[in-house]
Amino acid sequence: MTIKNFVELVEMAKRKGPKQVAVVAPHDRATLLAASKARKGGLAHPVLVGDSAAMAGIAKEKGIDLAGMTVVDEPHPKLAARRAMELAKTGQVDLVMNGLAQPRYLLEVEAALNEKGLLTTGRLLTNVGVFEIPGLDRLILVCDIGMVILPTLEQRATIIQNAIEVAHRLGIEEPKVAILAATETVDPRVPLSLDAANLSKMAQRGQIKGGIVDGPMALDIAVSPHSARIKDIKGAVAGQADILIVPDIEAGRLLAQTITCFARGAMASVVVGGKCPLAMPSRADPPEAKLASLALGVLMA
Repeated sequence: MTIKNFVELVEMAKRKGPKQVAVVAPHDRATLLAASKARKGGLAHPVLVGDSAAMAGIAKEKGIDLAGMTVVDEPHPKLAARRAMELAKTGQVDLVMNGLAQPRYLLEVEAALNEKGLLTTGRLLTNVGVFEIPGLDRLILVCDIGMVILPTLEQRATIIQNAIEVAHRLGIEEPKVAILAATETVDPRVPLSLDAANLSKMAQRGQIKGGIVDGPMALDIAVSPHSARIKDIKGAVAGQADILIVPDIEAGRLLAQTITCFARGAMASVVVGGKCPLAMPSRADPPEAKLASLALGVLMA
């Protein structure tokens, strides 16, 4: 079954759960509420790693039930991130989710642990954002939105492969991948357009597997059948893209925030490529979006 919205995402994850999840610095109502819903819904067994007094105070003030959840007292968010990674390293949890810690705390810990080979598989870690957008009949994946600053051609290939694997977990059997650029024309003066053309050919020859890759492609052509038809751009991806590959992290962040701030979309986010997924919702996300990120992590675990 192809998952088309976050309600279906959570329901599908419940069938795979419950998974053990370490939640880093859950010092806010939204994160604690998402963790509580995940436990009661059979999605996850949360292990709350943070300031126990602060969590208890928030739960009491907001009427959130923390019964049945394990609490690991570690007031400092950076140290909480390290404790959570240790739990993942030793197999005590299946995934890690951020609450209110600075994202770099989890990623710096991940990088430090990578030097010892604790959570890495030797594969590039990438951040995949999954978006539910009002008026769109499917989920849209955008990557990379948080890990690789300025990807090389080789890194773009891994970003695409990681995204395809996330799409497969969402039930998209043959995801359509658009490599975004300012235009759909291959231009030697624009290195990104050459990368896009090379990646498309790599997919055709089986170097990228499991999806249909096309580019370069302007955003409107990637997602709008009307634009693709008017501009006479043909192919399986044009107007039907499931995955959008952005040029760099800045473009990814801007597109993600544009979707959530202006289009009123919702985002679930996960870092993949390691031994366990890292669910990375925005710290400002509402409980429903944080629960969706947790569900996405459970699907990838």
